[in-house]
Amino acid sequence: QVQLVESGGGLVQPGGSLRLSCAASGSISTIYVMGWYRQAPGTQRELVANIPSGGGTNYADSVKGRFTISRDKTKNTVYLQMNSLKPEDTAVYYCNAVVISTATMSPGDYWGQGTRVTVSS
Repeated sequence: QVQLVESGGGLVQPGGSLRLSCAASGSISTIYVMGWYRQAPGTQRELVANIPSGGGTNYADSVKGRFTISRDKTKNTVYLQMNSLKPEDTAVYYCNAVVISTATMSPGDYWGQGTRVTVSS
């Protein structure tokens, strides 16, 4: 089993900052990619940013220049630094990882439980 545990959500005023963290644990052989998705009420879940193990980063156009994703491979942890937050960033943020577990030795898609981010004055 692979578990993803998120932290760092909360309430922040427009223009403020938050940092999300997500730690992967369990029967991990290889992590291919880690990233963040978000889902606002009445909308589909969308990619915010991800970071493949081979390097590089990908961002949604709506967060480019404001959000920064990073990863600590030694801790199997991914971070999302969110600056200049806007009310439209309000959503539940989900950590995602594509992982080869030692149990299956095949790629699996894993999700965290979600952490709520509310941007409001």
